[in-house]
Amino acid sequence: MLMETLEKPVLVVEDTALLSLLYESVLGRAGHPVTIASTLAEARAHLAQERFPLVLLDLQLPDGDGLDLLEELRARRPEARVIVITANGSINRAVEAMRAGAFDFLVKPFDEARLMTAVRNAVSLPPRAVEATLETAEPVGEQQGDHHGELGFIGRSEAMRGIYRMVRSIGRSTATVFITGESGTGKEVCARAIHAVSTRAEKPFVPLNCAAIPRDLLESEVFGHLKGAFTGALSDKPGAAAVANGGTLFLDEICEMDLSLQTKLLRFLQTAMIQPVGAARPVPVDVRIVCATNRDPEEEVRAGRFREDLYYRLHVVPIHMPPLRDRPEDIMEIADSVLARDAREEGKTFTGFHPEAARILRTRHWPGNVRQLLNAIRNVVVLHDGPIVLPDMLPPDIHRPAASAGLRPVAQVVPIPVPEQGQGLRHRVEPLVGTSLADVERELIEATIEHCDGSIPRAAKILAVSPSTIYRKLETWSGAPRRAQA
Repeated sequence: MLMETLEKPVLVVEDTALLSLLYESVLGRAGHPVTIASTLAEARAHLAQERFPLVLLDLQLPDGDGLDLLEELRARRPEARVIVITANGSINRAVEAMRAGAFDFLVKPFDEARLMTAVRNAVSLPPRAVEATLETAEPVGEQQGDHHGELGFIGRSEAMRGIYRMVRSIGRSTATVFITGESGTGKEVCARAIHAVSTRAEKPFVPLNCAAIPRDLLESEVFGHLKGAFTGALSDKPGAAAVANGGTLFLDEICEMDLSLQTKLLRFLQTAMIQPVGAARPVPVDVRIVCATNRDPEEEVRAGRFREDLYYRLHVVPIHMPPLRDRPEDIMEIADSVLARDAREEGKTFTGFHPEAARILRTRHWPGNVRQLLNAIRNVVVLHDGPIVLPDMLPPDIHRPAASAGLRPVAQVVPIPVPEQGQGLRHRVEPLVGTSLADVERELIEATIEHCDGSIPRAAKILAVSPSTIYRKLETWSGAPRRAQA
């Protein structure tokens, strides 16, 4: 069986002679008979004489566009797997090729390990596996009934349809994906969907939040450690990269990663080898990296907080998750679906929303995006019973207009005006006397995030704290109702 897989012939369509020879050498060592074509015309001639199960296709050719050949193959030889090759500045062309039916793509420069991983995936699937994957992926976020299935998306807005198309296009690839978006927009849901429609779906999906792990433990969490490697290392521990072997490693809040660890992550991406803390030798692993951040990664690079070479290594396929305010038509679909789920879980009788409650939800700005909406519905279900969600059942901060939601007296002082000479903050905090410090902190942080249109980095700048501090506090508060005020 292994020999049958390894001996499948490959047509390499590449006009650079040195690269053609390199590909031929690598594939030949793995047992593949290789045929070289340097133009579209030569490729068509070879394809007329032989049925190649695998084609390695450069998109930039001297006599035309490689996409034309891809479309011909999809029409005449749909069983052939095509891996396209593109330059670093042409990622959009590669994504276009994936939508046209390419199995995977490689971005120059790539190493032998990356090439062979793509080839192994292409030749090892059953004849209908790719088509079946696409058929399974088609209803992502659009299926009737259970929207809380394996893929987790809810919404039929055009913004989300674009995400579904992107997931279907790149899911089969092994390319690194960089997901951006505000906090609460569903970046991990997107990462899980990419994994679920990939050829790695039966292997582990391992999420790791880089902002929630202390810096001195992050290397051990990613790469693992051996017993006795440091104080407290009482036994060997495999890192997230080893646990995800064969599957997908999701690095959330990647921009929070310490610079020293960024260097080691870059080396891992270049070599596909990990070295646990305390180990003498590196060991190989096969993982697909999907990462995410709610920061602007290019700004982090400019500020020197994120390595430029690592950014370009990770930023192969970018996906931006839209904020909830940009897809208001999805709000009630999400709310209805979550209400039904939460009511089942809590044994409540809710069946729907009063028109005024629905209007309030639809017109809300939702700085915390989908996560904030989910928490609001959960709050209603836990504290009340149905059958209809009435307006006064909604959390108090949802009732208030966007300009003042989530804050009582403090809402009117963000951003805080500069006090007059000799004037301090006391006259502005006196109305809060009697409120717990924890509640004041929560109100101020949430109001500042709302003032910044949901941008946690901008809110952190105003509050003079790290974004990771705010992120951890939001996780702590998630789903926890505020204390009643005296």
